[in-house]
Amino acid sequence: MRIDLSGRTALVTGSTQGIGAAIASGLAAAGARVAVNGRSAKSVDEALDRLGEGGGDFVAAPGDIATDEGAAAVFDAVPHADILVNNLGIFGAKAALEIDDAEWRRYFEINVLTAVRMTRHYLPGMTERSWGRIQNIASDSAVVVPAEMIQYGMSKTALLAVARGFAKEAAGTGVTVNSVIAGPTHTGGVEDFVYSLVDRDLPWDEAQRAFMREYRPQSLIQRLIEPEEIAHMVVYLSSPFASATTGGALRVDGGYVDSILP
Repeated sequence: MRIDLSGRTALVTGSTQGIGAAIASGLAAAGARVAVNGRSAKSVDEALDRLGEGGGDFVAAPGDIATDEGAAAVFDAVPHADILVNNLGIFGAKAALEIDDAEWRRYFEINVLTAVRMTRHYLPGMTERSWGRIQNIASDSAVVVPAEMIQYGMSKTALLAVARGFAKEAAGTGVTVNSVIAGPTHTGGVEDFVYSLVDRDLPWDEAQRAFMREYRPQSLIQRLIEPEEIAHMVVYLSSPFASATTGGALRVDGGYVDSILP
């Protein structure tokens, strides 16, 4: 399958590293012009240097989209987008009864409201052009809420609802809106998270296996997913080949979710 996104502009939020950077790289490899977003101009410039080594057309779109000012800066840098990937998110382990109101609000505002804000801005232009792709990067934690971070699970469950709702808003317009349910993925931030739960003296391969056995035993592949594996699904959903897929929650979770999603 040859995916050609030439002539399309994509914006990937939170794309200076990890899953977001892999998605940005994958979309650029398919021919899209990709706007890279991070909170600071420095982090975006550093990401552009790394991503540019593999070729592709990248542009800088710095700004903290959890704030009105940061979002406005991104809108100025990227006046319109044909493809929007709402990837920005935070996560962390904390005992349920220790999560205070401020923490609940922070997870909602960063993991959910940013996606709403970006979609609300770019969806009208997509519908006017009768073509567009919006994807929310969700998580298996949306449907199998981990006891050690229910604030994160809550935000990812909400993200599924956001995508489904906007898909209904875009019905019949040629714009598709979907969620990608990512399983436990190998990024630098996740390495830190894994070591917060298992013995820090373990070599990485052993620490990863110990984490999967104890905290993610449902995984059928019994390893962390690589960011590029998430990106492959996103690139497909961004293409004309996925024109009949909307309002869905597509799994790249290593077989972690043991249920049939509605």
